[in-house]
Amino acid sequence: MSALDLIPAPNPVGRAHAVWVHARTEAWLLLRNGEQLLLALIIPLGVLLLGRFIGSQFIGINALAGSVLAMGVWSTGFTATAIATGFERRYGVLERFAATPLTPTGLVLGKAVSVIMITLAQLVVLGLAAALLGWRPSPTISEVGVLLLTLPLAMISFVSLALLMAGRLRAEITLALANVVHLVIVVCGGLVVPLAAHPAGLGALVGLLPTAALGEAFRAFADPAAVASGWPVLVSAAWAAATVLLARKAFRWI
Repeated sequence: MSALDLIPAPNPVGRAHAVWVHARTEAWLLLRNGEQLLLALIIPLGVLLLGRFIGSQFIGINALAGSVLAMGVWSTGFTATAIATGFERRYGVLERFAATPLTPTGLVLGKAVSVIMITLAQLVVLGLAAALLGWRPSPTISEVGVLLLTLPLAMISFVSLALLMAGRLRAEITLALANVVHLVIVVCGGLVVPLAAHPAGLGALVGLLPTAALGEAFRAFADPAAVASGWPVLVSAAWAAATVLLARKAFRWI
């Protein structure tokens, strides 16, 4: 019988693997949180069903589906991220992670990847639900291009705003404020209500928001003229650049 080998053999995992494991953990924790699941899926599905069967005289299924998809991205990118990060910061989770081999950069990358994973799953579930209710998109190459550029830029701005809020405010304040901002933006931020339905002056102002840019990019499958100039990409890019700089300077780990 051979002797037991007790010689240490450290073999640290690579940085990419560590980030991937952290991202999976973040995504799993988010899915297990009932409040976050409510924001990410239940409410958007409820809006989709109510709009389809009650509000169909105000907005068609093609525009409604785009609005709900945009709302799902907003819910995960901003609201869920702000609340989760706020409480992680309160309980010292971020401080401890920042001191591990994962490093602060790895922590941020892991969070970003987890948000992307959850968002993609959201889009699949909500898209399938919309298709069952009659959504039949027929996008052109230019409309798909605008959406593919606008979506990641809008997500960057949403997550950056979430980190900015969670990194400066107490967790309880972040929880309350994130939910209030979520509702205000859903109603008034161009996510659910198309810009064409706003008064001219108000619509122009709302159109400067990244939420409106994302909403119109999704709804372009029903109204191609809404993004003919590619303005959602410009608006989202400006917000992404500004919010990343702000979050980088203002975020506090403790």
